Amino acid sequence: MSADSKPSLRVASWNIRKGLGTDLRRDADRVLAGIAALQADIVALQEADFRLGDRPSALPRDRIGAATGLEPLPIGRNAVSLGWHGNALLARPGIHVCGLEHLDLPGHEPRGAVIVDLDTPAPLRVVAVHLGLLRAARRRQLDAIRSALQRHSLRPTVILGDFNERSQRVGLGRIAGSFVILPTAPTFPSRRPFLPLDRIVHSLDLELVPLSHPRTTGPQASDHLPLLAELRWL
Repeated sequence: MSADSKPSLRVASWNIRKGLGTDLRRDADRVLAGIAALQADIVALQEADFRLGDRPSALPRDRIGAATGLEPLPIGRNAVSLGWHGNALLARPGIHVCGLEHLDLPGHEPRGAVIVDLDTPAPLRVVAVHLGLLRAARRRQLDAIRSALQRHSLRPTVILGDFNERSQRVGLGRIAGSFVILPTAPTFPSRRPFLPLDRIVHSLDLELVPLSHPRTTGPQASDHLPLLAELRWL
């Protein structure tokens, strides 16, 4: 990167379905290989932890660094969970957390979001989220995220996650007024995707460009495909 160029990072989002592939086999190594292939600097994962008990990680924490070049950020709910409500963040070594809020989201299903301020080449806030299955609940959840962000100081922000919204035209109006919803390819189901369930949303002081990601033949590591984008500060 030249001295006069804008700083940039690669960011990604992927619902890894607790490591369960389209062949109904749990294969953490296959997921880790998929993460590594993204060559991203920051990756938001959904369904990174199992739901029962202490919600242990679906990925072997001690192998993440060697397999992907990324390290889990310390946002877990306990020593065995990788994330919060299944939302986890991996980042390149040298990217550190300088602010953290765990957010329980409204609705009948247990859902949550994580708001993380990061020490990156320029200030950056990342929101990792997995919204509910019902549109009415998703609207309330987006209201809660927007309200939480308004309590924080202004900071360039990117929201990464599984929004569970099938439509490209409606359903995300609560967030569209203040943020840009990046036009991205459908991600679900991974073998023949036609639904845009996964989204990247960003504040107006950032520029994001969608990137293609490596596709594998045969069984997929998850029923979702990842999203990948290059982020630049304006």
